[in-house]
Amino acid sequence: MTLTTLADLGWTTFFSDQVSAEEAERCHPVRVMSVHRGKISVSGEAGQRFMTPYIQGALPTDDHPTVGDWLLVDDATLLPVRVLPRMNLFKRRSPGDPRRDQMIAANVDTVFVVASCNQDFSVARLERYLVLAREVGVTPVVILTKADLTDTPELFVTAARALEPGLRVETVNGRDPGDVVRLAAYCGPGRTVAFLGSSGVGKSTLVNSLRGSDSIATQAIRAHDGTGRHTTTVREMHRLPQGGWLLDTPGMRELQLSDAAAGIAEVFDDFALAAQDCRFSDCSHGVEPGCAVRAGIDSGALTAERFDRWRRLAVEEKTNADRLTKRWLR
Repeated sequence: MTLTTLADLGWTTFFSDQVSAEEAERCHPVRVMSVHRGKISVSGEAGQRFMTPYIQGALPTDDHPTVGDWLLVDDATLLPVRVLPRMNLFKRRSPGDPRRDQMIAANVDTVFVVASCNQDFSVARLERYLVLAREVGVTPVVILTKADLTDTPELFVTAARALEPGLRVETVNGRDPGDVVRLAAYCGPGRTVAFLGSSGVGKSTLVNSLRGSDSIATQAIRAHDGTGRHTTTVREMHRLPQGGWLLDTPGMRELQLSDAAAGIAEVFDDFALAAQDCRFSDCSHGVEPGCAVRAGIDSGALTAERFDRWRRLAVEEKTNADRLTKRWLR
């Protein structure tokens, strides 16, 4: 499909309202399609091209363009002027400098949380990805791949749906385009879908089937544990026949829980609500009298297994947040 309008790329009033009349006279918007070392690929009404990622006249900062971003570009110099404020942003701490953020993906409409119907299926891992999606403010959809390789796909569906009331769960054979086409409803014109999921769950295969192309490299999984190696190496948006965009990036699988208290509270809202009724506001939900969480577990309204996962994520989030604070204060 030939790009003819900014709407094809996901341009909405959320972005156009940020552009002043003066900027509209001398600049034009483009969207970042891929990120490479020292350059980015952008698309706009004039087509696609490569350009520098460095903002005109500004010092290098953490807030550099990332895939999915919208930029204003100077008509005369063809250099980026500024990054438009984002609807949402996935980011992680830079591996080289934990005090700096590394931007991963911006302006995502839906997150496909991908897991496979085999021994690598993990409820704890799914909850972790749901927390990340909720914290950023993006709607998650759980995609269960390799459904054709099990006789009991309904068991995986039931386990996933139990994580959140109303959570959308889809089962697919990622190698069958006729089966994958059911996901097209999430990938309509101008819509952007990102992927979260561990290595070997079939993300690249799913992208290939949705695109009707085998251009994304895939790796065979190991037979003994059902896992595989990560094959995506470039942050890039892939165009779909339905008009939407798929975004797979290696950084998405390495996101850490920090400053994610709101996401944890949303995914584990049953425990968060119960905790409000504890006698003590700083209740650790251990041996304190009047603990509503423990009472819920004893009555069967809450489960001990889910409590343990809630506490582990909360401890991880607090540990990471405290560590980052200490590094900033050095």
